[in-house]
Amino acid sequence: MSQPPAIFDTALIARHLARRKQAGDFVTDLVLDDLQDRLGALLREFPKAAIIGPDVDKLPRFGQTASSRFSFQRHAAFGGDDDMPALDGDNFNLIVSLLHLQAINDVPGYLARLRARLAPDGLLMIAALGGETLTELREAFMAADAQVFGGASARVAPMIQVRDAGGLLQRAGLALPVADVETHVVRYANPLALMSEIKALGASNPLADRSRRLATPALLAAAMQAYAERDSDPDGRIRATLEIIWLSGWAPHESQQQPLKPGSATTRLGDVLGKA
Repeated sequence: MSQPPAIFDTALIARHLARRKQAGDFVTDLVLDDLQDRLGALLREFPKAAIIGPDVDKLPRFGQTASSRFSFQRHAAFGGDDDMPALDGDNFNLIVSLLHLQAINDVPGYLARLRARLAPDGLLMIAALGGETLTELREAFMAADAQVFGGASARVAPMIQVRDAGGLLQRAGLALPVADVETHVVRYANPLALMSEIKALGASNPLADRSRRLATPALLAAAMQAYAERDSDPDGRIRATLEIIWLSGWAPHESQQQPLKPGSATTRLGDVLGKA
């Protein structure tokens, strides 16, 4: 059975990341701060933990829960032809994947392979860019492509919708799945400033089926005009949506809370609600 065509060109992503300038990366900083808060709320010890992200140098060497400090194995996302980083060993108590899932070609397979590396009752935590990220830029380029070339081209990558996230965790065999989303609105002086930052972060169009047609001055001008008309504030600055989806699930273990079997309830719903 043949593999479906790849959505993302991971080799291109790796080249983009290698060429980026050493500048501030507020998206990664935001995610790392949130990770610290989420770990700090756990009363857990993680003797063996791994963390995956696009920039290994920015990944923490240590984590801190409410009860203990622990060390991370650090691994690069987009480091080779395979979606799955080469984790050192199995039976991890914690695996954290940051800003990687949104550019994975086989999301169910990736989650299942991470799940297989967890010890029983091990935790998988994931942060990924959600489907509303850069929706303004996507719509501006669609309008510009239609105006200049007479049809739309894929210039901004599709991303995971939060409504699909819980089902993906369950499909991977993870227990107690949780999905939540944080939405941020970032403002820029103009659309070109946003595009320049995307390029500097190594996040230019990663689609395998991207248009090979060059972004002409006419296309960029039309996109900037469409963006400004649709998503600018009274002071002239433009808005950009950043949506971060957080996923978590546990490798099954007998100590975890289990749902009751159908028909095992001992109290009637009518007795709880009362009768008229």
